[in-house]
Amino acid sequence: MTDLALQLTIDCAKPDRLARFWSLALHWQLEPPPGGASTWTEYWRSVGVPEDELDPDDDGFESIVDPTGRGPRIWFQQVPEAKSVKNRLHLDLKVGGGRSVLLADRRLRVDAEVARLVEAGATTLYVSDAPDQNHYAVTLADPEGNEFCVV
Repeated sequence: MTDLALQLTIDCAKPDRLARFWSLALHWQLEPPPGGASTWTEYWRSVGVPEDELDPDDDGFESIVDPTGRGPRIWFQQVPEAKSVKNRLHLDLKVGGGRSVLLADRRLRVDAEVARLVEAGATTLYVSDAPDQNHYAVTLADPEGNEFCVV
């Protein structure tokens, strides 16, 4: 199969809120609606999505794209149920530079990114600090409780 395209889909209550958070977190772009539609709701109506599946109270963005074109599109799919258990899949935002960078420098980089993401709406869950293993990471939750790590 040569035309495979990967899309990451994240279930959520408020797609616009998570699209804005993750576009900031990943330095990606909010994806505008296709076909000249002024909003995603207008687009979904134009392709026949039933009105009862549309949320007029969340008529913002619902997907983000990597401006370099390397990463997959991420779609934030609105679902009625709230998140109830720990993620089985999570993202690692690798900002520290890897083990070739001094642990103290990695810690500074990670902590700076954590501060930026907390300011944007993330919550710090716990810190993994194992100097004897040359490891430092912080686990956070996005505005809807989805866990991710900054390493």
